[in-house]
Amino acid sequence: MKTEGKVGRKEPMAANIATKLEGRSRVVIEGVRPEIDGGEYPIQRVVGETVTVEADIFADGHDVVAAQLLYRGPKERSWKTVPMEALSNDRWHAEFPVTELGEYRYTLEGWVDPFATWQHAMQKRIAAKQDVHVEVKSGGMLVSAAAKRAKGGDAKKLAEFAGKLNDESNLEAASAAAPDPALEALMQKYAEHAFCTRYAKELAVNVGRERAGFSTWYEIFPRSCSATLGQHGTFKDCEAWLPYIASMNFDVLYLPPIHPIGNSFRKGKNNSEKAEPDDVGSPWAIGSEEGGHKAIHPRLGTLKDFQSLIAKAKEHGLEIALDIAFQCSPDHPYVREHPSFFRKRPDGTIQYAENPPKKYQDIYPLDFETEDWRALWAELKSVIDYWIEQGVLIFRVDNPHTKSFPFWKWVIAEVKAAHPEVIFLAEAFTRPKVMYRLGKLGFTQSYTYFTWRNTKEDLTEYLEELTQTEVVEFFRPNFWPNTPDILHEALQKGGRPAFMARYILAATLAANCGIYGPAFELCENTPVKPGSEEYLDSEKYQLRHWDIDGSQNVQTRIARVNEVRRTHPALQNNRSLHFHETDQPQLLCYSKTDASGKDVILTAVNLDFQNTQAGWVELDLTKLGVGADQQFDVHDLLTDAHYTWKGTRNFIQLQPGQAHIFHVRVGGQA
Repeated sequence: MKTEGKVGRKEPMAANIATKLEGRSRVVIEGVRPEIDGGEYPIQRVVGETVTVEADIFADGHDVVAAQLLYRGPKERSWKTVPMEALSNDRWHAEFPVTELGEYRYTLEGWVDPFATWQHAMQKRIAAKQDVHVEVKSGGMLVSAAAKRAKGGDAKKLAEFAGKLNDESNLEAASAAAPDPALEALMQKYAEHAFCTRYAKELAVNVGRERAGFSTWYEIFPRSCSATLGQHGTFKDCEAWLPYIASMNFDVLYLPPIHPIGNSFRKGKNNSEKAEPDDVGSPWAIGSEEGGHKAIHPRLGTLKDFQSLIAKAKEHGLEIALDIAFQCSPDHPYVREHPSFFRKRPDGTIQYAENPPKKYQDIYPLDFETEDWRALWAELKSVIDYWIEQGVLIFRVDNPHTKSFPFWKWVIAEVKAAHPEVIFLAEAFTRPKVMYRLGKLGFTQSYTYFTWRNTKEDLTEYLEELTQTEVVEFFRPNFWPNTPDILHEALQKGGRPAFMARYILAATLAANCGIYGPAFELCENTPVKPGSEEYLDSEKYQLRHWDIDGSQNVQTRIARVNEVRRTHPALQNNRSLHFHETDQPQLLCYSKTDASGKDVILTAVNLDFQNTQAGWVELDLTKLGVGADQQFDVHDLLTDAHYTWKGTRNFIQLQPGQAHIFHVRVGGQA
């Protein structure tokens, strides 16, 4: 039996090509920046900033190319356009402002510009004194077509230009009209973008509020706020601390978890495995018979007390940030009500947290591979939603790198769609690519490696990575010289000079910074044992009673540095950071400038906590807005001293851990 093969009838080649592409679109758009991972993730900005876009845009042949940037805001359907400016080597540039919270979109278009091509060729022909009779009429046709597209007075003006170009009896007038800037402007306004190429992707910008880009954090344990030694503190006690915290010019007050703490396997003082009857446990072991992530530890107070703290903090210019730690103690209601949220071991018990050989029996991690993952995601989102309802709009997220990436991408997008003002800080001291992925997924800010970057070389290399590479588009660093978990060796051995220098570095290198207090301003630097980064008598496991008038207190210096941050917009961004050369390895010098270029801050820090250091700074004057032969005033904002400098090479001398924060002024400029 003969079988007939199925051979489809081929379409004509021209028709087949036409269904796949517009063959007359000659412009290529590539190398678009910023574009994160092929457009999969948004870049980040805050309200009031601009987005600068560059791309390679070109076509075959010698025709003149035109291009425009298209963008639209969160609630806009129609595109706004900005003409792009040609730089060099087919690179183009444009920018647009972001003025609203939420997600902006942007893309690009490019086309061959017949009028600009004609005008460019005409100018060459006229300069060469060639016969341009035919060429003038070609231009007249282009202008006549534009006149039909135009309206009102513009249409009339274009018609007049077309008349000049089409007047064969007055070639001189026609030739004079060809390069007229007024004609060029009208033709750009009414250009026909025939065979336009649009970039294949719409790219996203996640726009947050001002505090997303500039904030100064202070961490405190409310349970240690009692004025009475040995007594568990409350939210009311915490309110009494607000004037003190506000006096140091902080604007975010971050509280570790405020929920009930589990009793099973509770950790004792200094993380001992056996707790005594009066041990209060770790706030991160969340959940007991008194409730879970939506409950408040009864010894701290009530929900009404917490809302009062939020209101009182606001009166002092402080915003409350709350810890989100998605993990549970064995006593958490989830263990009983949602056993599917946890991973079971072969013996039927729930898998506790561990980092072999260390075991953390007081913590049950959540299982993001559970078959019940949808219910898990929904429940965790409801926790965030609940605290937003109570007035919290800033969340410090504990160990987000140990939770599912898809979960964070979903939940942050869901929350920000309803509340674009919400800020998420990622506490992820982990591998660089993991930290950066969390930024791409939508975390507003992130902890960093700053704590472990202490030499001139390390600081310079790390900061240039954070501020001068693509990382700056999606990763917003928040510098902390200490945390309840981290007491770095530099602070342990450097004493008070180290605390002063490290805070100045954090506050002037990064637009977002914070400290764990009062341990920091009191220069507490005793580790639990040699070689450890854990504090002795860590507040994570016990109540502390703080004497804020201690002799080592650097409160006044912190207050002044934070005041400088508030009053100088140059320190409220990361992108303008520039390092200046010094001839001493212990002297670090760098500058920042605001968007206008009028506010310039130059900082010099002695990284040596034992010895005075002196040396010469080799300034890049262009970054300071200073001419090569100009004298300029550097006003030390810490000491109020003034110095007159000139030229690139200038001398500095600093005592151990000391710094200059100079306001640079040229010719009396404020």
